[in-house]
Amino acid sequence: MQDLQRYGAWRGHVAQALERYRAWTQAAGLLDGATGQRLARALARLRDDRLTVAFVAEFSRGKSELINALFFADYGRRIVPSSPGRTTMCPTELAWDAALPPSIRLLPIETRAGRRATGDYRDDAEAWTVLPLALDAPARMTEAFRQVSLTKRVPVAEAAAYGLHDPDDPDLAATVGADGLVEVPCWRHALINFPHPLLEQGLVIVDTPGLNAIGTEPELTLNLIPNAHAVLFVLAAETGVTKSDIEVWRRHIDTQAGVGAGAAASRIVVLNKIDALWDELRSAEDNDAAIARQQQDVARLLGVQAAQVHPVSAQKALVGKIGGDMALFEKSRIGRLEAALFGQLVPARQDILRRQLQDELSALAASQETLLGARGRDLVEQMEELQSLRGKNQGMIAHMMRRVEMEKQEFDASLFKLQGTRAVVTTLSTQLYSLIGMDVVQRQADAVRDAMRAARFSTGTRAPVRDFFAQARASLDGASAKVEELRAMMDTMARRFSAEHGLALAAPLPLSLERYRVEVDAIEAIYLKQFGTATLLMTSRATLLDRFFDTIVSRIRHAFREANVDVEAWLQVLMSPLEARIRQHRDQLRQRQVSIQRVHDAAGTLAQKIAAFDAARRDVDAARAHLAELTGALQHALHAGLAEAAPEPLLETEQ
Repeated sequence: MQDLQRYGAWRGHVAQALERYRAWTQAAGLLDGATGQRLARALARLRDDRLTVAFVAEFSRGKSELINALFFADYGRRIVPSSPGRTTMCPTELAWDAALPPSIRLLPIETRAGRRATGDYRDDAEAWTVLPLALDAPARMTEAFRQVSLTKRVPVAEAAAYGLHDPDDPDLAATVGADGLVEVPCWRHALINFPHPLLEQGLVIVDTPGLNAIGTEPELTLNLIPNAHAVLFVLAAETGVTKSDIEVWRRHIDTQAGVGAGAAASRIVVLNKIDALWDELRSAEDNDAAIARQQQDVARLLGVQAAQVHPVSAQKALVGKIGGDMALFEKSRIGRLEAALFGQLVPARQDILRRQLQDELSALAASQETLLGARGRDLVEQMEELQSLRGKNQGMIAHMMRRVEMEKQEFDASLFKLQGTRAVVTTLSTQLYSLIGMDVVQRQADAVRDAMRAARFSTGTRAPVRDFFAQARASLDGASAKVEELRAMMDTMARRFSAEHGLALAAPLPLSLERYRVEVDAIEAIYLKQFGTATLLMTSRATLLDRFFDTIVSRIRHAFREANVDVEAWLQVLMSPLEARIRQHRDQLRQRQVSIQRVHDAAGTLAQKIAAFDAARRDVDAARAHLAELTGALQHALHAGLAEAAPEPLLETEQ
């Protein structure tokens, strides 16, 4: 757990250095719209960074107990409900958001009857039932946590409407009671906001229901599991790998490695309940050998290395930690799992975040240096111009005034070209939104819905779905081409101003939509896995249609919505560097004009003006030196290792 604390401390140190950098550049007048957006984006990335660990297992594998042992043993009690049988009936996320009070937000199972995916409800506050968490009342808090275990009985037709029962499936016939009712979870999803030290550092724990629920809840198969930075697949030592375990491993976990955007693709197999293999009539060596054999068998059946399978006893680890029995805790082997989980996951996540921030900071440093360099050159030119006036008569000074006035008029005339550029940017922006706007996505979704309804057989839905993905990719490709056209136009305009007026201009802010195209490819790969031939042949068209729109279309909408946000932010600051440099040059021309006018009116002030410009130039040099110091401090914080971070100790929790 120390790795996660050090990671949180590292992020805090980088954020502090970045805040100092932002405050100084803002005070120095170096923060234009584009630079400000870059800094805000970097700070948001540090603040919102999360490490998501998902736990997946069939029921009664001890998954919830493993979560308690790994993360909540210091509380001296079970936080996540854990008992024989099924205890987690809906996907549950444990995280901490300081902007919200400690609480459990529950999404009613009735929302499955609609056409919206779970993700579509996240920002809909009215859709959730909110229960406060009484942190000072353990019994009440435990009772609130038990909400994720609640079920209710509903008619078969209602369960079918939720996608939780298929009347034509003979295997499900036994689940219908004598009263004609079927048991379903009370809640579709749970979000637990809990002020645990590890959660406060950015850890997010995803607890999933039994494996049978994975295929029915789109949020798991398309979002939570693929995008988790680590997935712990929990098996029981006494049962080993069952047929359903292998099926879910192949369909939902092993094939997802590297699919999710930003996922670290760390898949860890946990062989839990090894205490069932502790036979007191055998030697410790024989018990270890039995565990090793089971470990090898699991690795062989799942197609992984034996080192990727971690035998543990979550229950004994929890008992040992709470009771202070370190011998039992060591025997549970959970320390090795912790080391494997955080020892690999945290450094990998730090490296990804470091590379992302480094790209932003390199662009920032280049932009700031260009701006300060231009200021320095302007001051030197003005000082040299004033020095050239020494000993000149009034006529020569008047000539210099006229020359500056002509330069100003020429510059003002060139600004009309900038107005024309703004008009072209507006036109191209409209064309860009016509390619990836949400109304375009909705039209494509409506078209594929109509085509799927018109298909005579379920297998006939493949062609329109294939076209749907092709259209999504074509939209992103067209948008990328339009972005490049906009960037090239701004680059040409910057070069023109640089050539005509000697302006030093930074390159236009880049924008890439490639990650959204990659996400579309990933979503299609999941579709092909989830909607294979067997599914198409055995599932009614109506069910297929609902499931497709609950999963695939919802995820595509989300990707395009994020792409629109990026495009909108980029367009807002596209012209900012050029406009900021133009304003600076225009101010410099005005200042030259005023300075020469003053020299013309009172030649005795020439030496004073030259001294003032020299002092201003020294100020710019000092600013460049201070900027270099801030940049160096920021780079040092960014490239510091986890061992160099100084985490605060875990808070002691009141028992």
